[in-house]
This record gives sequence, C-alpha cells and structure tokens, in this order.
Amino acid sequence: MRIEKCWFCSSNIYPGHGIMFVRNDCKTFRFCRSKCHKHFKMKHNPRKLKWTKAYRRSRGKEMVTDSTFNFEKKRLTPTRYNRNLMVKTIRAMQIVDRIRTVRKERFHKQRLAAQLRNRQTTAQKEIAKGSHLLEGPNKEKALQLQKEFAGSTKAKTRAKLRVEKKAAGGSMEVEE
Repeated sequence: MRIEKCWFCSSNIYPGHGIMFVRNDCKTFRFCRSKCHKHFKMKHNPRKLKWTKAYRRSRGKEMVTDSTFNFEKKRLTPTRYNRNLMVKTIRAMQIVDRIRTVRKERFHKQRLAAQLRNRQTTAQKEIAKGSHLLEGPNKEKALQLQKEFAGSTKAKTRAKLRVEKKAAGGSMEVEE
C-alpha cells in the first residue's frame, strides 16, 4: 500500500482516494480533493494560498531542512523480504518519528518565543518611547519598569534554554 502526496497541498492520499491528472507529456499529478484539482486547473500558485504546506514552508512556519525528512523519500528498488530487516526498519521508523516530534516541538517553541519577545504591551511601548519626557517620580518609575521588564525577559529566556537543553539531552538518548 502506497500513500501518495497531493501535488498541490502536500497532504496524504490513501489508496482509492483523490484524483489523478495526466498531462500530454505523461507527467502525472495527484490531488487529494477537488479543491486542489480546481486550483491547479486555474493555475494558482500553492505558495500563495495560506492553507497549503508550500505556503507554510516558504513563510518559515514549518521545518524545511531536517535530516528526518530524508526517510520519507520514495525508494523504488524492491528488496527481498527479510524478517530481521523488517523488524529493524520498523524500530528505526519509530525512533525517527520520535526524533521528528521532538524537533518539531522545539522548532515551534523557538518560533513562538521569538514572536513573544517581539510583542510588547502598548503601555510598555509608550514608556519606552517617552521615558525621556517624564520627570520626577514618574521617570524613576518608568526606568524601574524598564529594568524589571528587561530582567524578566532574561530570566524567561534562561528558563527556556534550560528546558531546551533537557529536551535535547533526551533526544540524544533516543538517537543512540
């Protein structure tokens, strides 16, 4: 049983599902549903539609380069059945899947952490912009708030680094 990938959105196509389009030059395109087929016929670019994998990869929302993706590639060379080989292959697939999930989680955490760092409340932005305009006790408060905010972000990043190091240590054990 072979699980194909949709040419347009890169989702899985199981046997007996989807549409196959064969062009005049014998190139075949497989689509998971009529939505993908219609967009293909209208010559839409999958990198510009937000619901496709191509869009997510081009915008940096999903992992693009990872060594675990090499295992998904097609291999058309038939091999003779060997029970030991099959057992080792299944174990390797499970290990690779665990590694991939750990790396995906780490990637998403880093991506969200970067967004969180860039995001500030409106009051903090106003304080940062106009701290030189404030005088007296308000200026001291503003400077104190800036220091506290900077200190809290440093502490959060340190805690995240500790968590990532622990997660990285766990994945090393899986790889061995």
